[in-house]
Amino acid sequence: MLESRESNCAVADNEDCCRSAKRFCRRHCESKQEIKDNSDVDVSIILPVYNAAQWLDACFQSIADQDFQGTMELSVFCDANKDESDSIIEMWIPNLESRGIAVVTSGHMSPQPKGVGYAKNRAVAQSRGKFLCFMDADDVMMPQRVRRQYQAALKFPASIIGCLVKREPEGSTERYTRWINQMTQEQLLTQIYTSHGPTVIMPTWFCARSWFDFIGNFNEGGKGVPEDLLFFYGNILQGGGVHRVDECLLMYRYHQQAATHAVHEDTIWNHRVAFLQEQVLTKWTAFTIWNAGKQGRKLYRSLSPANQKKVTAFCDVDENKIKKGYYTYEESEERPKPRIPIRHFKDSSPPYIVCVKLDMTGGVLEENLHSLNLEEGRDYFHFS
Repeated sequence: MLESRESNCAVADNEDCCRSAKRFCRRHCESKQEIKDNSDVDVSIILPVYNAAQWLDACFQSIADQDFQGTMELSVFCDANKDESDSIIEMWIPNLESRGIAVVTSGHMSPQPKGVGYAKNRAVAQSRGKFLCFMDADDVMMPQRVRRQYQAALKFPASIIGCLVKREPEGSTERYTRWINQMTQEQLLTQIYTSHGPTVIMPTWFCARSWFDFIGNFNEGGKGVPEDLLFFYGNILQGGGVHRVDECLLMYRYHQQAATHAVHEDTIWNHRVAFLQEQVLTKWTAFTIWNAGKQGRKLYRSLSPANQKKVTAFCDVDENKIKKGYYTYEESEERPKPRIPIRHFKDSSPPYIVCVKLDMTGGVLEENLHSLNLEEGRDYFHFS
């Protein structure tokens, strides 16, 4: 259960929650009372903060510069900051309030942070907006972001709304950035199984509070848990939509301190495989894995025994792999050990799980799929 919004410090684990910044916590309580008196807030900007001092000025300036004409509040939760973040937040409160943006703040001073999921849940719990605009403390919004995503969310209230992004530094993670910005609206739902994660990235999310409450909170497992991926999967499982405003509305910063680097690749892999099996493979009686190499074999080994038996073949374009004829699953306890045929893709049968990385073959993969007159989301899904 989330702590009551009526608490003087919404997420106080003990009296130390605000001991280091009494003025900061007092302002939080006053702002919160203002919101109680006028609960008709259109949009709450949800901002978890952990040691983000070097980025907060730019972040807050972009919030102050929003051209949205409705009512807005900023809900900040500080997750055991050890830098100057708290004092920077306190300094910005009068500026934001002078622009009509109510500010709600809280946090804790435990020795260790409790994680992004925990911080976002607390920021949501203490907020009042009918719609939630998620943001990371190291990113910068374009002035029209809240306005444009609010308009989209009114049209699609049972959805997560994203947007296009500009990567900073420019040129970092080029393939990932192209993928974020170049997917079609249809692919926002068909490419949800790839290693890139959510097809609209977390710092661009905007949704109705009612829909957030329906899905449930972020996972609070802490460091190493992909809370955004799990929430995104929850949205899909509940029948939610995924939409994108096709404008660049966020400067998305890349740096080694980002929380995403704390999630182990194997953890994400296991969640992806489980979701693929639940959403796709349970509905298929047979399928082909497109890639007889490392990634295709890894997927096969990760499947449940029931889904392994559905794999009719691997397919590939590499003649050396095709000449081998079979892949033998040596780790199997079955006798004889399973042997799965390896075929040229032209001699294989759909549907396919494609384990070839997107944007890595110079368009050859896409041409091969197109040559078979296949429809993405029906005849194949990308997994790598």
